[in-house]
Amino acid sequence: MTADLPIIRLRPKSKPQAIRHGFPWVFADELVTDRRTRAIAPGSFAELQDAEHRPLGLCTVNPNSKIIARVMDADPGARIDGDWIAARLSRALALRERLFDKPFYRLVHAESDGLPGTIIDRFGDAAVIQPNAAWAERMSTEIAAALREVTGVRTVILNGQGRARGLEGLDERLEILSGEMSGPVEVSMNGAIYLADLMQGQKTGLFYDQRPNHAFAQRLAKGARVLDVFSHVGGFGLAALAGGAVQATCIDGSAPALQLAQGGAKAMGAADRLVIRQGDAFTQMEALAAEGAQFDVVICDPPAFAPSKQALEAGLRAYERVAKLAAPLVAPGGYLGLCSCSHAADLTSFRNASARGIGRGGRRSQLIHTGQAGPDHPTLPQLAETGYLKALFFRLDG
Repeated sequence: MTADLPIIRLRPKSKPQAIRHGFPWVFADELVTDRRTRAIAPGSFAELQDAEHRPLGLCTVNPNSKIIARVMDADPGARIDGDWIAARLSRALALRERLFDKPFYRLVHAESDGLPGTIIDRFGDAAVIQPNAAWAERMSTEIAAALREVTGVRTVILNGQGRARGLEGLDERLEILSGEMSGPVEVSMNGAIYLADLMQGQKTGLFYDQRPNHAFAQRLAKGARVLDVFSHVGGFGLAALAGGAVQATCIDGSAPALQLAQGGAKAMGAADRLVIRQGDAFTQMEALAAEGAQFDVVICDPPAFAPSKQALEAGLRAYERVAKLAAPLVAPGGYLGLCSCSHAADLTSFRNASARGIGRGGRRSQLIHTGQAGPDHPTLPQLAETGYLKALFFRLDG
């Protein structure tokens, strides 16, 4: 394949050893971007070389992105086709089948599973592909075919929405590539039942990454009154009900998401223990404080307030405000869980912002547990962005 490929080359001051040691990205300012490089069609493949013309591997190129090249294979002679994709999918599937008894998990976590910029979540006989890189968009048909071959899924949905695609210069689209989808899918996790809307829900329809953090919160929830803020389809709230909470209150701005939470609670036989409050989470927490409400366990799982380095300072202030508003809602001796899915905010920065917020909320705390995404979201050690999720659990004083 190498003979037919264009060649792209690192600038002399770039550090090729990072690529040789597994770092999968090349930024635009690290590459010699001459007229030929800029003319490469987004999603095409090229041989990557260092400044001394030594091969570093096979990459995909997108001149429209700040991440101008993503390493596909350390072998510059690799052929990226359906068989290559199927081999990567088989390797990813082997890990998930060892970890989980049922086929409900993140099957592909982008670079961590060797499929750059590609997310695949599995929901039994259905799967949702998020092609967030130009090569995956261009080869979405081949990815879907390999996915059906390797896993046996019948329904494959392409969810081409979200900020990541905009950064790649890709248009939004949502379509069923094969099979059919008539309604939400029931997903059982930690004894709870969730309803995932694969066509209209956020991201792929359900956040599998929080599974181990749901389980930890569930241990705190027995006999407790629980508040789940930014609940989406009831992630922490339904887990708490499955763990024996006497009541769970879910707050979210999305009426459809809260309807799915109610559907999940009904499927669990716990509809009478679920309370929903639709509206802005900050406004709702302020209203609960004004009402004098308190809960034994409060969990806040907001969207990514710091999706980029440019948004970091504002994002940390938002996380601090969440903690400040949530802390007074925790009953004496109760527990507060705070989460961040912002890769730009590292654990130390997020922990410090959370601690400041708790203090500003008039409470003192013990940090009792630090969580991350589940093992179906493996981290590529060389790429910090793959380890984006952080969950902090505090016990608050009286």
